[in-house]
Amino acid sequence: MQQFFFVAAAHFLALLSPGPDFFLVARTSIRAGWRRAANVCLGIAIANGVFILAAFSGITLFRPGSFSFIAIQLAGCAYLLYIGQLFIRFAGRNSIAEHNVEVDARMTKSADVMSPYRESGMGFLSGILNPKNALFYVSLATLLGGTHTAMSLKVAYGVWMFSIVLLWDLLVAIFIGNRLFLRYFSQMLPWLERISGVILIGLALSVIAVNVIKLS
Repeated sequence: MQQFFFVAAAHFLALLSPGPDFFLVARTSIRAGWRRAANVCLGIAIANGVFILAAFSGITLFRPGSFSFIAIQLAGCAYLLYIGQLFIRFAGRNSIAEHNVEVDARMTKSADVMSPYRESGMGFLSGILNPKNALFYVSLATLLGGTHTAMSLKVAYGVWMFSIVLLWDLLVAIFIGNRLFLRYFSQMLPWLERISGVILIGLALSVIAVNVIKLS
């Protein structure tokens, strides 16, 4: 259970750092309303689900304790250390308020005729073409695989992560149009990014320590 909370916290805090998916949801919500943005959220969640499925099923190709498995674990740790230090180093450098999410009347008119399938497709492409999503889930999957996590628990992790991605993006779509919320979130973001960085670095270092002990 402790492992679940640790991984769930690392995953959720990583979601709090705005990226392309966040701003696509924000723009759509402000442009056409949260109900239309919900279609984008679904597409993003499905893309994350593809990465989660690929990462957690692909990990079975490596035998725990083998050289290849340890190598991919350490590569995952290196990636988590990298993005962790980036979160800490650049915390607060880019405020959400600095991004222009307003659009002109012509874009608003085009949004009115956009089909739900196209909106979902935009969300899916945004999520599936983001290499950070793939690297993040593969990194987490390799770390979990190293602790001999049962397949049932991996399924629970996957369902949890998919659900949290969808829920978080829906909440962003609902609340992002509120300027007061946007201002407060911008103020909290630097601290959230620092906390995310610390947790991701801690997760990576803990797995590195376990591997060092095994090899010694």
